[in-house]
Order: sequence, then C-alpha cells, then structure tokens
Amino acid sequence: MTRTASIKWIATLAMIAAPASVHAQDVPGIEICTVEKTMERRTSCLQSNVDFLQKTITKLTTDNQQKMDASNRQIEALKSAVIGLQKTVAELQTAQSKAPDDAKKSAAPAAKDAAPAKESAK
Repeated sequence: MTRTASIKWIATLAMIAAPASVHAQDVPGIEICTVEKTMERRTSCLQSNVDFLQKTITKLTTDNQQKMDASNRQIEALKSAVIGLQKTVAELQTAQSKAPDDAKKSAAPAAKDAAPAKESAK
C-alpha cells in the first residue's frame, strides 16, 4: 500500500468509528416547545427553557453586580483624588496670595534705595 492509500484508509476508519462514539449533547438555550407532541416532552422542554433563563438571569445579575462594585470602587478612588487635588489647589492659591504681599514688602525698601540713586545719577 502506498502512503496516500494508507492515509485514506485511516481517514475512512476514523469517519466510520466517529459516529458510533459521539453522543448527542444537549446544548443549553431556548427551544421551541410547540413541536413536541406529548405533554411530558412539552413540559420538559418548557422546564428546560425556564432553567436556562434562570441561569442566564443569575449569571447576568452576578456580572452586573461585579461591574457595579468595580465602578463604585473607582468612583471612591476618584473622589479621593479630587479631594487631594482640591487641597493642593488651595495650598497653591494661599502661597500665590502670599507671594505678591512678600514681593511688595521686599520691593518697597529696594525702591526707596533705588529712587535716590536715580536722582544722584542725574
């Protein structure tokens, strides 16, 4: 047998064996229950839909609560940052208001000394 023939042979065996070993899995989701003929199967279908919806709601509620908690933590951190910045601005404003007063005080004696110098230069 050639290599290509043996690969085809293995692939054929795999395809034959696969359906025998693969079992159908119930994929969660909303099912159309009106196609069911018996009342038991219809009830089971509806209950499956209810269970799926309850699990989905629970998961979404949990996810949203986690997002809200994270947002609240971020808001608190931002509030703290704003308070710190407000304190810094207040300190800078205080320092700025003191600076012109200090400049006036130090400039006044210098102006007195400078004025006679200009007069003597004339």
